[in-house]
Amino acid sequence: MKFVFVTLFPHLIQPYFEDGILKRAIDKQLFDVEFVNFRDYSTNKHKKIDAPAVGGGAGMVIEVDALHTALTHLKDKYPSSKIIFTTPQAKVFHQQDAKRLSHEEVIVLVSGRYEGFDERLIEEFADEVLSIGDFILSGGELASMVIADSIARNIPMVLGNQQSLETESFEGELLEAPTFTKKTSKTLTHNHIISEFFKGNHGIISSLKTELAIAKTKYHRPDIFKKYKTRKKYEK
Repeated sequence: MKFVFVTLFPHLIQPYFEDGILKRAIDKQLFDVEFVNFRDYSTNKHKKIDAPAVGGGAGMVIEVDALHTALTHLKDKYPSSKIIFTTPQAKVFHQQDAKRLSHEEVIVLVSGRYEGFDERLIEEFADEVLSIGDFILSGGELASMVIADSIARNIPMVLGNQQSLETESFEGELLEAPTFTKKTSKTLTHNHIISEFFKGNHGIISSLKTELAIAKTKYHRPDIFKKYKTRKKYEK
């Protein structure tokens, strides 16, 4: 797989792939990254890529020409690529999207700036338009990195232990249960760990983790807990 980041600020994204799990995965050629600065495709004297919005309003908008040229070039280079624009005016990205997109060959992530894209660019090029949440960022680079990271973790062999994917939050109906280490801490005020965790009865441990996952979900994500509770009700 290859991730192509189309952005005015490649240097904001590049360092994220220079350490940790993702760096090791790139070294193993499990996936690759490429960076395209669409300012390089501007033909005007000052490499200007923004313009005032038609009808007025605050801020500037990414104009058509430079980004259109860049994306046309990428479509020619990678005909099977999936082009994704990151913008808050879109459906929210979820874990199931990450799993689904991990099977693509090339994903082009287009990061916006200013007041966003000229909508005609989205209409012509976007295979999908995604948001990472109901909030506003200074640019789309962080959103593109979040989406790429989440997708990359679902590529086979990227994680050291693929089984860890099966128990993570959002893989099932509940948030992942709390985790602890075996070591007793001398610095924590609350230093209690449920004793059953140390006894090796995996059936009891599994039941305890489910109870803890239910409690954590109910407290932190009542929306998810409500769906879980409703399903359990209809199973009875």
